[in-house]
Amino acid sequence: MAQNASDKPGGTGPPGDTPGETSGNTSAGARWRPNWRDLVQRLVGVVAVIVVVWLLYLFLSAFLPRWWAQVIGNAVDGSFSAGAWWGLVVGAVFTAVPVLFLAQAVLPRRSWPLRGAFVALAALFAVPNLLTLGIVLGTSAASHAGERILDVDGPAFRGGSAWGAVLGGVVALTLVTMGVLYRRRGVRLKELRSSQSDQDRGRGQP
Repeated sequence: MAQNASDKPGGTGPPGDTPGETSGNTSAGARWRPNWRDLVQRLVGVVAVIVVVWLLYLFLSAFLPRWWAQVIGNAVDGSFSAGAWWGLVVGAVFTAVPVLFLAQAVLPRRSWPLRGAFVALAALFAVPNLLTLGIVLGTSAASHAGERILDVDGPAFRGGSAWGAVLGGVVALTLVTMGVLYRRRGVRLKELRSSQSDQDRGRGQP
């Protein structure tokens, strides 16, 4: 009596009886269950960071404008010429240096850690001008107090700082443009020398 195809060693059994199909059905039926404890911990961490940053902002916004105005007032000491001079220097230096650092950060063949370091340095050197801008544009009580201090002890500093920022930006952008043109010229000269060398080798062959 002939055996059924399903009873033969080389035959195929009924669908759904193979181990591969059984494991596939088991894995497909398994459902993803979120780790609620981990999600709650992450959410609490994010909220804590936001609260800390907000409290730090409130503290700095209430402290830094008045402190920066007092620093400038002590340096200027009520002199109009000194205020204009210090404003010009601070505005120019602390605008030009951040622009140059940012230009270094966007150059090709830079690693990401090095780019981040240049961006961090640019932000650090931009702090003095940002503090002055916060006093001028700020609406908090500390900003208004800083304005009153600069009116008395630091005259012409804000105007000098604005002109210095413009001058520093122009100088920095000029240096960046010259550097880019110099790099392009170097690449072009390298290509021309390589092409000339290839032509000379071609002429020397019999």
